[in-house]
Amino acid sequence: MALLAQVNVARMRGPIDAPVMREFAAGFDPVNRLAERSPGFVWRLQTGGHAPLVEDDGGLWVVNVSLWRSYEALHDFVYRSPHAAYLRRRSRWFHPAAPPMTALWWVADDERPDVETARARLVHLRRYGPTPRAFSVKRRFDEGGAPVRRTPAAAR
Repeated sequence: MALLAQVNVARMRGPIDAPVMREFAAGFDPVNRLAERSPGFVWRLQTGGHAPLVEDDGGLWVVNVSLWRSYEALHDFVYRSPHAAYLRRRSRWFHPAAPPMTALWWVADDERPDVETARARLVHLRRYGPTPRAFSVKRRFDEGGAPVRRTPAAAR
């Protein structure tokens, strides 16, 4: 069985110890514990207990990489748990950036993507659009590479 990998990136408004980032930094541990207790969670990439921070010509970025047993499990954590409150406040801590900021792809059970691999998937999605190699939340593919048809909200 394959696992669903996800990467999301965000350009920070300041260093992690800056006052503007204080609330976000304080949420690292609670949100990580919440993810780890969520049904379907498998693994997350971490540096010093939190998501890696990467600096490039565009600024300082937080790069969140995690593995999930299904899209539904990831979706429930992101949008239907207390994590969603952090998502709604993201503009306090992160600069607006050109989408997509999130990419999804399937990996083998024993694979653990690093920052470079995850960012390459995001670049692929930006360059080519959704494909089985890297896809979006709105246009997904199953682990065999077939497009996933979205179920209308009224039918759920």
